[in-house]
Amino acid sequence: MPSLHADLRPLDTLWRAGTILRLVAAGEALAVVLALAPGMLSDRLAYFGIVSFAIQWISLSSLGLLYLGRRKLAEASPMRVAQTALGALLLSTWLVSGLAWLFLHDVKLTPGGGWLSYVTRVSVIALTVGLLALAAFQSYWRTRQLAVRAKQAELDALQARLRPHFLFNALNTGIALVHARPEATERLLLDLADLFRAAISGRERVSLSEELSLTKRYMEIERLRFGDRLEVHWDVPESDDGLRGIEIPPLSIQPLVENAIKHGIEPSRTGGRVSVVLRRTPAAVAIDVRNSLPSEVTPSSAGHGIGLSAVRSRIQVFTHGEGGVETRVEDGQHTATLTLPTQA
Repeated sequence: MPSLHADLRPLDTLWRAGTILRLVAAGEALAVVLALAPGMLSDRLAYFGIVSFAIQWISLSSLGLLYLGRRKLAEASPMRVAQTALGALLLSTWLVSGLAWLFLHDVKLTPGGGWLSYVTRVSVIALTVGLLALAAFQSYWRTRQLAVRAKQAELDALQARLRPHFLFNALNTGIALVHARPEATERLLLDLADLFRAAISGRERVSLSEELSLTKRYMEIERLRFGDRLEVHWDVPESDDGLRGIEIPPLSIQPLVENAIKHGIEPSRTGGRVSVVLRRTPAAVAIDVRNSLPSEVTPSSAGHGIGLSAVRSRIQVFTHGEGGVETRVEDGQHTATLTLPTQA
């Protein structure tokens, strides 16, 4: 499976709410330091207000310039992005400072000196802050890459355990059906071929509609295996072009269905029901996999095992922590909800 950390881009961190809030807080801290600097003869509170306003405009202008150039910088190296960000900071500083000097010339913006002293002072401050931010960014980026690589290693280990488990169960299902239902053998082999192809393809992502179609084929195989013991409810749009634009790691929903059947249907003498329901919100899409709980309490039905852990890890890494898998038990049903963000 290809490395998921290949999708990480330095600019991605700048558009997050947490990053913007930190930039605002850092700007206010810098304004406080400048307002309290020795030699300031004017009203410090008024000076703080002006400087704070200017710093926030510089920060937002810098982010705006980077956003405008995001397509050209999408494949750039982290160092190239950092250098471009420093250039955007200096350009925004000169632009905002020039406007401030032009319209606020009656306000004492610096402890002393004219235009040249003013430009030099703000340029040195911007360059110093920018270099400090570069050093902090390099440290943060290195730490983040190490964390993602560690998560990727854990994910690979989980996948190594999940894939043989899935293939073993699918083969057992096929063997049972070949002997018990010869008329269904052709359909079974076609579905198994698709499942095997997905399991060994090594693809990093597929469309959500493709993943749902694969899961439906798996459910058809299991329904042939369990017969009347397995009731399937499928509440997913047959054709939804919007689902094609949403991507998901392959074999992410199928393990949830497999767990639902293993822990909800297989231990029960009377069988039960498995439901797959898709829900959409403006910011996310959620897939609920529900199974009725067996009345008989057995060791095999106590938990949902390695498959759930692997899917949760894959979704968290794939969505950079914005998606995930949550489970709950209510009204005699176990529900696993897989959430994928639909907005950047």
